[in-house]
Amino acid sequence: MQKNHNKKDGKPGFGQVVLSTLAAAIGVQSNKNRQRDFQSGSMVNYVIAGIIFTTLFVLTLALIVRTVLGNMG
Repeated sequence: MQKNHNKKDGKPGFGQVVLSTLAAAIGVQSNKNRQRDFQSGSMVNYVIAGIIFTTLFVLTLALIVRTVLGNMG
């Protein structure tokens, strides 16, 4: 039995938006998924996911730098 990852209305689910955002962030998004995202996804969902990902990424980097610099002195 094949599992359908899309909701009944054809829009990508939360997990697909997150995975697409992560894949696009590191540059490994497949053309098939990119086309699916542009055709059936809401731009707002991807913008929000991108902002959240970017914020978490920057905060993680800042925490790593702070930890490393804190341990040096």
